Amino acid sequence: MPVICRFLGIAIAILYRDHDPPHFHAAYGEYEVTVGICDGVVTGRFPRRALVLVLEWLELHRDELMANWERARAREPLLPIAPLE
Repeated sequence: MPVICRFLGIAIAILYRDHDPPHFHAAYGEYEVTVGICDGVVTGRFPRRALVLVLEWLELHRDELMANWERARAREPLLPIAPLE
């Protein structure tokens, strides 16, 4: 899984062969969720505090995530995105 960001034990990735709608994957320990880039819809289970952090990060980096989604669709290298500080 191509990880584009890591912060506070959370890994964020976008998969090259993934399906629409645009989304990313977040992993934290044994937990994993998918999060819609445009709408923030979450699928899967995640600890509440970690999920709040992922959604905060999404709000800060939505444009960069969409650019990486388009890069993945074009099979181009993904760019790293700054972690939540």
